[in-house]
Amino acid sequence: MRVINGALSKIAMAILKERYLLRNKEGKATETVREMFFRVARAVAVNESAEWEQKFFQLMSSLRFLPNSPTLMNAGKKQGQLSACFVLPVEDSVEKIFETVKLAAKIHQTGGGTGFSFSKLRPKGSPVSRVPGVASGPVSFAKIFDATTEAVKQGGARRGANMAVLRVDHPDILEFINAKRDFKSFQNFNLSVGITRAFVSALVHRQKFALVDPRTNRITARGDAREIFNLIAQAAWECGDPGLIFLDRINLFNPTPRLGQIESTNPCGEEPLLPFESCNLGSLNLAAYVSREQVDWGTLAQDVTTATRFLDNVIDVNNYPSRECEKWARENRKIGLGVMGFADALLRLRINYNSPKAVEFAEKVMSFIDNHAKAASVELAKKRGAFLNWKNSLWDQLGYPKMRNATVTTVAPTGTISLIAGVSSGIEPIYGEIVRRQMLDGKVFEIVHPDVKKSKYRKVWCPAEQVEIKAHINVQAAFQRYSDSGVSKTINLPKDSTVKDVKEAFLLAYKKGCKGITIYRSGSRPKQVLQTKRVCLDCSVCLG
Repeated sequence: MRVINGALSKIAMAILKERYLLRNKEGKATETVREMFFRVARAVAVNESAEWEQKFFQLMSSLRFLPNSPTLMNAGKKQGQLSACFVLPVEDSVEKIFETVKLAAKIHQTGGGTGFSFSKLRPKGSPVSRVPGVASGPVSFAKIFDATTEAVKQGGARRGANMAVLRVDHPDILEFINAKRDFKSFQNFNLSVGITRAFVSALVHRQKFALVDPRTNRITARGDAREIFNLIAQAAWECGDPGLIFLDRINLFNPTPRLGQIESTNPCGEEPLLPFESCNLGSLNLAAYVSREQVDWGTLAQDVTTATRFLDNVIDVNNYPSRECEKWARENRKIGLGVMGFADALLRLRINYNSPKAVEFAEKVMSFIDNHAKAASVELAKKRGAFLNWKNSLWDQLGYPKMRNATVTTVAPTGTISLIAGVSSGIEPIYGEIVRRQMLDGKVFEIVHPDVKKSKYRKVWCPAEQVEIKAHINVQAAFQRYSDSGVSKTINLPKDSTVKDVKEAFLLAYKKGCKGITIYRSGSRPKQVLQTKRVCLDCSVCLG
């Protein structure tokens, strides 16, 4: 799993051949990795000079920056859908629900993921006006989305990924909280409860709070906030779902509040979006900028500017799955520049992930990226114009100079592109000596991190399960302070963690200003991608 300025690892090459490189009718790869990067650079710079095509190529081929997977897969192809994630509306109408199912399937075919809020659907047992009978409720309709996703192969390479959100004040919230506890349902969904300020107030003051029918806006019952919170924590402890998203905080930082309230996020929670919005993501490889325990801030600044331009260009060359998606993308021009290899950078700086210095570095590097990305967006706006809904946007109200993009920064999970780059994913700690098991071409690749076996790094390495809950959340909160959108982060807990630990993590994330939280207790699911088993460390990849 060698990192920069060297040969790609075996796992990286296997992933690229199976999922990213162009193929002929026989399924054989017909382009090299270098040609793939040229294909993407040429497509994204189609309206630019040759100079920018070369800059984009160099940035990607050096593995200092990689765009989200659909851009690598589809740029320069006829298909041409380049966005990683969409949020789609789910209205209280059978006709509109199935229109959304159809659009979601189309997005999954092109490699994108989808998020939905089911909070507008009338609760189970409600009357249905046109036919005899009663409504089956949001959970039953979410199952239709899950079944459709199962039937659609994403881009010939990836299974569809989804996020389902239900407000905590929906009358069917208990059914939603319990939906994945059987370990069989919703295999293609992450679930998140939409937490409100009113719920938190009721929880703190040990009060009941109103459950409201979204169709009639009438209170149907009053729930016990503590009982519901305990049930969420119990379910998350058992199976990792649901997570939480903090709706009021998300909408406090909604860049275009006059266009509506944000109700859902993309599948991994880092992109709160309005219905039909999408986001183009890309990540800078922080490990690439660390040498001899120093950060190359000058090169990082240049690369932020180039990457911001790259992502803005993607909006214009993208082939959208619907007119509504194209309209919202072009009017708000949301992009999400983030990072990967944070844990690798910490190792090379001799910083323990569990330490206050890790939080300090997180704040320093993300504020640096955010400031330079905004400056780049301002310069783009001078040449190309600000995003259409600039007037009365959050940035307009705060007195910012006009920007090209409604959002510029996000921290994504970078699951596959971090494997290609050969570094740790997103801002996660290095999980263990085996960081991942990957099935490719009928074989199991066990990926071992190259740095943790080196004595000079082992002294400061802290496996994910040994990172304190507080440290996990402090790092997430530090990145969140300088991210326009959200932050994808899993709070990994040891197997012997308690439900009380989960509740403390939830409350601390809210207190620290996070926009959401996902926890995972080791061993709580039958299948687990990340492992801590010790193996021979003499080779970087083992085939099993």
